[in-house]
Formats: sequence, C-alpha cells, structure tokens
Amino acid sequence: MIGKLKGLVDSFGEDWVILDVGGVGYQVHCSTRTLQTLPAVGEAAVLAIETYVREDMIRLYGFASDVEREWFRLLMTVQGIGAKVALAILGVLKPGDLATAIAMGDKAQVARAQGVGPKVAARVVAELKDKAPAYASVEPGAIALNDAVAEKRAPQPVADAVSALVNLGYAQVQAASAVAAASRSAGEDATTQQLIRLGLKELAR
Repeated sequence: MIGKLKGLVDSFGEDWVILDVGGVGYQVHCSTRTLQTLPAVGEAAVLAIETYVREDMIRLYGFASDVEREWFRLLMTVQGIGAKVALAILGVLKPGDLATAIAMGDKAQVARAQGVGPKVAARVVAELKDKAPAYASVEPGAIALNDAVAEKRAPQPVADAVSALVNLGYAQVQAASAVAAASRSAGEDATTQQLIRLGLKELAR
C-alpha cells in the first residue's frame, strides 16, 4: 500500500493532481484545500496517501498532513459518507477546525461542505464526538462547559453568560472558551454579569 508520495507536480485537475515520482505519474485525488497548498507545476511536493483498492480500480487520495489523512479515515467511518463527501468536508474545514466544530457540536460548520445536509452533519457530529476533542484546537474545559450547557447541566449563570455572548455575535466556541476562562478566575459563585464582563475581557485579548 502507498502511504506517501514525494515527487514533482506534473498537472492539476478539478479534484486531482498528477505527481511525477521517478518518471511515473500518479493521479492523486485531493480536497480543494490540499490542492491549493500544492506548489506550481514542476516543483517538488509531498503528499500523505490513502490507497483504496477495489476489484475495478485503485484510487489514491492525497493529504497535506498525516492529521488530515486521519480525519479522512474517521469521516469515512460515518454511515453514509464516502470519499467524495469526506474530501468536501476537509475542503472547507482544516483538521483542527473540523475537530473543534465536532467537539462543540457545531453542525452548521460541518454542513458548509458541498453535499452535506443537516442530517449528515448531525450524524458526523454524533458519531465522531468522542474522538474529536483529542484533535480540537480549543481547551478541554471549553468543550466540557459547552456540553454541560447543551445538556442543561451547567449552572444557570454560566449558561446565561454563554447565551449572552452568542447573542452579541460571538461564535459558540468563542463564547464557551471565554466563559470557561471567566468561570475559573471568578469562582463558582460568580454572577451572570461577572461572567459576561470577564468573558468579554477574554475575547478582547
């Protein structure tokens, strides 16, 4: 199985690149994001590879990093998601952003990808939620707080503070991170107003 290819960029297609490795041209299918990171024709490039072998074809999928390839594999474990949809998701979200969106239950971010409707996005979040925090770009405390708010387990001042920051236009992940930090500094007895004020200070940094 091919795990990595290093060669010269020969040509580009809509969703693929031909990589010349020692005179052999490999057609590698990539997300739009990965294609945009590749150098110009004739220059050297390295791609992490996932090899799919079927009776009627062998297809190579290429990624800018091993982490992106790992997320491709994880996405493919979700019911109803094939390689095309997995690449579409990775085309609009970096691995860290995808992990954060899943960890925070942000189905709308996942649904930005072409071919991903609300039901599929909800399935991605539900089936990969336990695996996402390890790759997420937000602190574990913010993820835990967000889960507590969603499941109505969070203290009312905390939940109200997160809601207030979201209503002010901040993304759910930003609001949860800011209130998590505010809650740590203000203590368990903090009021909603205190958490909002400290949360805004965190967001202004």
